[in-house]
Amino acid sequence: MLQRLRQQPIRWLTLLASLEVVALVLSVKCALHLRYLGDAASLADNAPTLWPRALLFALTLLAGMGALGLYQPHLRESWFGLFARQLVGFLLGIVGLLILYFAFPDIAIGRGVFGLAIGIGFAAVQGLRLLFARLVDIESLKRRVLVVGAGHQAALIPQRMRRRTDRRGFHILGFVRMGEEEVCVPGERLVAIEGSLRAYAEQWQVNEIVVGPDDRRGGLPMEELLDCKQAGIMVSNLASFFERELGMVKLSLVEPSWLVFSHGFDVSPLRQAVKRVFDVSVALVVLLFAWPFMAAVALAIRLESGAGQPILYRQERVGEHGDVFDLVKFRSMRTDAERDGVARWAARDDDRVTRVGRVIRRTRLDELPQLWNILRGDMSVVGPRPERPQFVAELAQKIRYYQLRHGVKPGLAGWAQLRYPYGASAEDAVEKLKYDLFYVKNHNLLFDLMILVQTVEVVLFGRGVR
Repeated sequence: MLQRLRQQPIRWLTLLASLEVVALVLSVKCALHLRYLGDAASLADNAPTLWPRALLFALTLLAGMGALGLYQPHLRESWFGLFARQLVGFLLGIVGLLILYFAFPDIAIGRGVFGLAIGIGFAAVQGLRLLFARLVDIESLKRRVLVVGAGHQAALIPQRMRRRTDRRGFHILGFVRMGEEEVCVPGERLVAIEGSLRAYAEQWQVNEIVVGPDDRRGGLPMEELLDCKQAGIMVSNLASFFERELGMVKLSLVEPSWLVFSHGFDVSPLRQAVKRVFDVSVALVVLLFAWPFMAAVALAIRLESGAGQPILYRQERVGEHGDVFDLVKFRSMRTDAERDGVARWAARDDDRVTRVGRVIRRTRLDELPQLWNILRGDMSVVGPRPERPQFVAELAQKIRYYQLRHGVKPGLAGWAQLRYPYGASAEDAVEKLKYDLFYVKNHNLLFDLMILVQTVEVVLFGRGVR
């Protein structure tokens, strides 16, 4: 079990989520016995349908916690921050359960049992998380990684992964210098291998070898690496290591051959059909619940701006395969925001934003008309954010691989929006592209669902608002 947890950094989160489901299901069982203590008849009446109702209870609360980002592998929070996220996540789950119980009364578990189960479940989940927080930081439970290379590229690991949470799933045993490459890692981190690489790896219980020398021409011990792989030791290149550990494509390490031969970039007809059904379904459900808010926003814009002023704002954006479409939003800026015709990035505390605009931008209500773009097929629910043609033309000349982000439809929500704040410069565009390419390369239905659920956190806390 411990060996398997070392091999994949995401598995400990999967195990945690599974144990939390079990704990929440058992909390309903425990609450039922406490509520009807000594009342055997009531216990017998509830027993036949207890487990499905308890599972629904657990999964709904789990979705609430997921919406607050509690299953992100690189979540950087203090103990109090995690406690607050769990509390808000439970509140979201409670709201979801109350809606379900109101719509389908037969699945309710009763007010007394519900209240007790919430209290017991919250304590159980908090206890599990405190236990796991200690376990994942125990060095003996981490994946043991040996880096082949000690130059500029290998040094990116300690430079980019300085925080403890960045290294939660692994421990670097050391760096092996290749040939005459310049040493760019601390001298005490260098290791000398006497004998075969496999013998060293087995002696020090290496779980993964990351290959990242500055110059690979003729210097890589390919036969020894193959021998290690046959022995069950994971062998990765540096680009794949960063992709897996940080959820991003490190542009400085990527060559076209890596993009061509690595897994991902699923644009099969089946994937496209599944994504389209997902997009239309989610857009219609959101529209069903959001239309009162949309009507209120339209009224507020009309009252502030007066009759004759536009409520909606249309702007050209670049979509899939570079096609241009008209994106629709609620107008949040003055009508003369770009009277000189020059496209500008939105700035923090932008004086072009109206009073109503500040509110709807902070709450993301200005984005709701894009549901029409999703239903039309211009956009997807999840994908890279669509940019203006003027910015795309400029960024494509400056940033390598920038056009690859147009391999899928742009989205209302996205991986880059979760992992990086609002981008308002070419430098920000480079950072966001790392996450956009990760999404384009690895997108699937489960990933889309995870991003959509965690987008709730962005809306609630107003991250990245301009």
